[in-house]
Amino acid sequence: MSKAENIRLVEFIDENKIQLITASKEIHSNPEIGNQEFFAQKTLGKVLEDNNFIIEYGVASHKTGFIAKKSSSKPGPKIAFLAEYDALPTIGHGCGHNLIGVASVGAGIGIGYLIEELGGEVYVFGTPSEEGGDNGSAKATYVNKGLFNEIDAALMFHPGNGNFTTPNTISVEPIDIEFFGKTAHAASAPEQGINALHALIHFYNVLHSYQLSKFKDLNIHGVILDGGKAPNVIPDYARARFYLRAKTSYESKEAVEIISKNILPGIDQTFGTKSKLTYFQNRVDHFILTPKFDELFGRIYEKLTSEKIYSNGSKSIGSTDASNVSHVIPVIHPHLAIGDASLTGHTIEFTNAAASDKGFDTLILASKLLGLTALELYKNPDSLYGIKENWIEQKNIDTPI
Repeated sequence: MSKAENIRLVEFIDENKIQLITASKEIHSNPEIGNQEFFAQKTLGKVLEDNNFIIEYGVASHKTGFIAKKSSSKPGPKIAFLAEYDALPTIGHGCGHNLIGVASVGAGIGIGYLIEELGGEVYVFGTPSEEGGDNGSAKATYVNKGLFNEIDAALMFHPGNGNFTTPNTISVEPIDIEFFGKTAHAASAPEQGINALHALIHFYNVLHSYQLSKFKDLNIHGVILDGGKAPNVIPDYARARFYLRAKTSYESKEAVEIISKNILPGIDQTFGTKSKLTYFQNRVDHFILTPKFDELFGRIYEKLTSEKIYSNGSKSIGSTDASNVSHVIPVIHPHLAIGDASLTGHTIEFTNAAASDKGFDTLILASKLLGLTALELYKNPDSLYGIKENWIEQKNIDTPI
């Protein structure tokens, strides 16, 4: 294939620029929290349907999820773009998912425009509730259901305050801790009760002592959601919610195992309670980086923009369920600026930037960059093979013996 395909893809995205920006504006103006993104699902779906994608709506227990596909009559790679479109409570699109989802759709329809010539299939995965919450982190659900098993590689971008390749991200164990006791009159017969709140408070203290020693590399934060209804009644039920974050999934999962097998049974024995540990949403893995994939994106970025893109180095910048996908296939998750270095995610300032002229310019740039990077994988089987081999190497290095 000639260089003409690159030009045609860029021109196609430019020709659809108004439709893409309009979709992003509409999603921004109608923010929906996780697993309630029906407007965003419909808006993205229409763009894909207008470009002859076949779409399955309501995927793997996520009513607002979708998988869109366009196929060639010739064999070839199966490349996916990951679309996010949930908003944050109160502040709306303070993480710029109105840009993320549309950029992946833009890249998808760009490849779809050429797919018959390229061979293979192009996918856009609509993945709700990246920000978490009940039944949150849909990409993890998709991974657990094996929906990425036949995909060769996946791409997405994230808006931010700088331009850099896929960063390290940290794992998250989102757990609820419940204690069950026995109610009694707190004044006249406290000895007849089993105080679930006392057990929970003790758990907090024990967890803090572990964080000073065994869990010193973890970031643990939690809140008490239920500690009783009245002070003159021994509470028979107490519940707290925690995020346990670590540099790797292996560390955070080990902490959950210690809590479940060691800490909670000891507290139950001391207080006479019964405890329960559950996940209130999908757990999130750390990112397995694929350097060759990021290098490819970086070369295309620098060629298209005539600017340098940076590596984020070893610093971890947060969590994303795209990391779960990176444990089954190669994934890139570069960041592109929609504001200056002072811009911080999950703020009203970020929400405003996600609907700014700069934000929409970045949306179109991201669509082109993701599309051109994927195009290279379709055109050059050796490049795709090298990326998959590099991912396998990184995964083997990442996995503890």
